[in-house]
Amino acid sequence: MSRDIELFIKNYLNEINENNAAIFAGAGLSAAVGYVNWKELLRPLAEEIELDIDLEHDLVSVAQYHLNDNGRHKINQQLINEIATNRGPSENHTILSRLPISTYWTTNYDKLIERSLEDFGKVVDVKYTNIHLATTKSKRDAVVYKMHGDIDHPDSAVLTKDDYERYVIDHGPYVNALSGDLISKTFLFLGFSFTDPNLDYIMSRVRIHFKEHQRQHYCIFKKCSKTDFEDLASFQHAQIKQRLVINDLKRFQIKTLLVDEYTDITEILARIEKNYRQKSIFLSGSAHDYGHWQRSDVENFLCKLGETLVQKGYKISSGIGLGIGNAFITGAINAVYGLHKAQVSEYLTMRPFPQHIDDLGKRKETWKKYRYEIIGTAGIALFFIGNKHVDGQVVLADGMLEEFQIAHELGLSIIPIGCSGFMAQELWNKVIEDVSSYYEDPSEKLTDALKELGVPVEKPEQLISKIIDTIDIVIKE
Repeated sequence: MSRDIELFIKNYLNEINENNAAIFAGAGLSAAVGYVNWKELLRPLAEEIELDIDLEHDLVSVAQYHLNDNGRHKINQQLINEIATNRGPSENHTILSRLPISTYWTTNYDKLIERSLEDFGKVVDVKYTNIHLATTKSKRDAVVYKMHGDIDHPDSAVLTKDDYERYVIDHGPYVNALSGDLISKTFLFLGFSFTDPNLDYIMSRVRIHFKEHQRQHYCIFKKCSKTDFEDLASFQHAQIKQRLVINDLKRFQIKTLLVDEYTDITEILARIEKNYRQKSIFLSGSAHDYGHWQRSDVENFLCKLGETLVQKGYKISSGIGLGIGNAFITGAINAVYGLHKAQVSEYLTMRPFPQHIDDLGKRKETWKKYRYEIIGTAGIALFFIGNKHVDGQVVLADGMLEEFQIAHELGLSIIPIGCSGFMAQELWNKVIEDVSSYYEDPSEKLTDALKELGVPVEKPEQLISKIIDTIDIVIKE
């Protein structure tokens, strides 16, 4: 990736962590799942009024021309025909839904954004009328502003020249709301061509008031490619136009990132998610038997490890495994209270497993879903000891094996602490035997660090520096 993209990922991730990030989605974000762009949406309507849509650039006027001759009904029907279909979200939607971004703006009429957020279990407050702005859904996780309307109400969708000319009057509260977000949040524009007159008007207002003090925003464009055009002249024209648009967007403090293929956008979003999740660490562990260590030494180690991770800025989560989780969480809480104005909920996710489910099948199913939910919020998984007491015997913890498999499936960086013995040692053996199955292009430094976690130590506290060093290497790679 280019230096500009690497810098963007770092900066935008900081905005996400500060809850200052926002997304503006255009038609291009929905195109990946088969929704038509504006030109294809209007093609049959243009044919009815004997226009060649491929020769038209002012598509808002084309919609208006059809309205003038035929009224609104056919426009509404065309919206329903093309957009009111039950399509699933794209991979880009899915990645965004997993990130803690709470503000979405879109000119799209479809429901992909809200559906992807709901699929991830988030409470979504969707707004597409003025009245919606005056209400707040309880316990919402994200707000989706559909500034041009919703497919369930095609009669009020913003599409024609009349709609655009009256937008400031009919939808003034949205103008104010978006202006406020452009001032206070950092936007990433995806699938947007910046030809929308409403957005241009709103951004111009912000620019006039704030001049060079506007907030930094970003957009991603695909580079013009010869293969996308029928002839050289068209390609050259598109190149010039793209360069001019990129330069013009600088007036609004919008920095453009260029990619070679649309799939590169997915890669960028995946990198953002991976980097975000790597600041969250999941601990898998349980212990009835502490092996060659004393219980008090293990508890002191876990307490110190939890404290150290929080002090280094990591968020941690745990299912509070028997004999393991309580000490780990205690150390983390102590560290949180040592931070200025920090709250426990900012750094810790504590999820004790529900025990009182008599039906064994239902309990297993519930615990599996529970594990996916807990592990899915993290980017790094530590595995420590892993045994339990069954029928008078100490056996390996099958729950840790399941958590290991889930963590691998979800793409977490897996760090078994092999020298702690039991199931953790079994998992360490798996990883060391074939590190490349768990890490993409692992360096020798990472492999050596993972191997070091299998070397026996007299006191578990000696592991802290090794674990921190391994985590640091994982994040840098």
